[in-house]
Amino acid sequence: MTLIASTAPAMGQTDNPLLQEWNTPYQTPPFSKIHNEHYVPAMRQAIKEAEAAVEKIVNNPEAPTFENTIVALQTTDERLERVSGVLFNLNECHTNPELQQIVMTLSPELTHYANSVSMNENLFARVKAVYDQRDKLQLTTEQRTLLENTYKGFVRNGVNLTGKAKEEYAKNSERLSELSQLMNQHVLADNNDYILHITRKADLSGLPENVVAAARQEAQERKLEGWVFTLAYPSFGPFLTYADNRSLREQIWRAYNSRGNRGNDNDNNEVIREMTQLRRRQAQLSGYDSYCQYVLSDRMCESPEQLKEFFSKLTNAALPYAKRDLAEVQQYARSHGGPEQLQRWDFSYYSEKLKQEKYDFDEELLRPYFQLERVRQGIFDLYGKLYGLSFKENNKIEVYHPDVKVYEVFDGKRFMGVLYLDMHPRASKRSGAWMTEFRGQSNLNGKQVRPLIQVVCNFSKPVGDKPALLSFDEVETFMHEFGHAMHGMLSDCTYPSLSGTNVKRDFVELPSQVMENWCYEPQFLNTFAKHYQTGDTVPAEYIRKIKAAEKYLAGWLCIRQLSLGTVDMAFHTIDKPIEGKIEDFERKHMMELLPEVKGANTSTAFTHIFAGGYASGYYGYKWAEVLDADVFSKFKQNGIFDKATAKAFRCKLLSRGGTEHPAVLFRNFMGRDPDIKALLVRCGFEN
Repeated sequence: MTLIASTAPAMGQTDNPLLQEWNTPYQTPPFSKIHNEHYVPAMRQAIKEAEAAVEKIVNNPEAPTFENTIVALQTTDERLERVSGVLFNLNECHTNPELQQIVMTLSPELTHYANSVSMNENLFARVKAVYDQRDKLQLTTEQRTLLENTYKGFVRNGVNLTGKAKEEYAKNSERLSELSQLMNQHVLADNNDYILHITRKADLSGLPENVVAAARQEAQERKLEGWVFTLAYPSFGPFLTYADNRSLREQIWRAYNSRGNRGNDNDNNEVIREMTQLRRRQAQLSGYDSYCQYVLSDRMCESPEQLKEFFSKLTNAALPYAKRDLAEVQQYARSHGGPEQLQRWDFSYYSEKLKQEKYDFDEELLRPYFQLERVRQGIFDLYGKLYGLSFKENNKIEVYHPDVKVYEVFDGKRFMGVLYLDMHPRASKRSGAWMTEFRGQSNLNGKQVRPLIQVVCNFSKPVGDKPALLSFDEVETFMHEFGHAMHGMLSDCTYPSLSGTNVKRDFVELPSQVMENWCYEPQFLNTFAKHYQTGDTVPAEYIRKIKAAEKYLAGWLCIRQLSLGTVDMAFHTIDKPIEGKIEDFERKHMMELLPEVKGANTSTAFTHIFAGGYASGYYGYKWAEVLDADVFSKFKQNGIFDKATAKAFRCKLLSRGGTEHPAVLFRNFMGRDPDIKALLVRCGFEN
């Protein structure tokens, strides 16, 4: 592999925009001035500056204090964070082969720098000196959390290792950073390598008009006749749900579920085998039996045993309902000319038809009421009602792609931050939906820094003269990611490493998942769900049917999430290297109620756990569902727009970031520990 970095031209601070001060609104990135050739010299310069800042702390002749050591470490890599924020965010949402190569070059260098800090024994000696005095320092809760996190961070990242063990740990972590990027690149490439090109109109039978129109537009953009369906979810998802042609459903399902497992240059089998073994070895070097044990030692869920108990409780509650859901869909399919045995490419198709019949409702009827712009404004207005926020579009702030819109966020007259919204799929963007930051919030040394936050989705595009019309699922996704964004936006912390979404991974989904609950509330839907042509409010009967169908397939969907969490856990509790195909390993551990399909699996495209920070943490979605159902029960009790409840949620939880243990933050808001009953009732598993 040719390393672009080795041929990058030398560039000084004066002519590299990544190394200059940004004379832009709120110091937002000047994307038009930033080009691929700028990243390598900027990153290497930023690493040098960070290394020098660390050395200054180490060589400080004064005795170690909280300020000159712990707080000082918060500012050593400010420029590095800025350059990384632009590079890695753009690599996720608007990449190209050259940029991908740059990331592959720089990722190990960044990890090498991080290791040089976390394994610096002289630096750790200063940190430990402060930590050993912690009970005498009269620290605030936030300061004490920062001190404990800093100390534990060094220990968890190998500072106490010696000799060859330390060298091995550093080498492994560099390799893991490479493999993580490689995994993402492979999945994106396989995503883009496949299209379903249809030339016979009969093969479109069953598909909604808007889906057909979008496929026609996709074909025209590719200069092809007929219709093109891709593996982007707004294309792939509706095809599986509505297309009458079973063989074509099978074809596109197999394509989607074989990403990273096609035996081509993008195959991830070896990537996963190597990653899981390296993670296992890192855990062993750190004194843990498994990577899962290592990860959970710093989570709300504190051990594999506690996690297994949680899984067991939810599985026992959900599995009978999941089996009932499958039997009901299977019986419906048989009685309507379907297969005797449902296959995986059949389930969405027949479960949607059953849903339409059972609730006398087709979700496609909702789409005209969910125009993207109105949904966005509805969400803006909700945060106005709850937290007093306002959103003002600013066309003078630069964007990296024409699809992106930018908003200034205010709380009254107080500027809260900048919000970027990037809503539609393209070949340069990975699949899924996520929130990220170009800059986080902090208030260090009297310098108030407000965040630059981004929400990235892959929603249905405008087609012809029709605006972008969202499905109900996409509305929920928008609400989810916006919840993450506002967790970052409402942050009011001192230290950058504790602000916003810098919380324990099994807590981070609470502020996002709780917002999905509003989607089922008529009071909220009536504020924005209006027909894009007539302006009529969504009919009350539609909302009643949404509510009635809220628990539909709850058991099935719960088991699906638990299955993914179980597979994640299996990968990270191995006691020996994985041999053979990853699909065989997955099959052994997945709770799958439908027949197996050779060549298909989820794991080789499971970027959440292999490239997205959720390794041994995918359970966090279900864990946070317990929390969000509990929290929303309080909003329901007091009123879904109740300002007092929202203020308490903001002040006691959202604004606090990771400044205190999440169990304490939750208890401060709810007045007690989490109760799983609210989730079981919401899913219909209990009355």
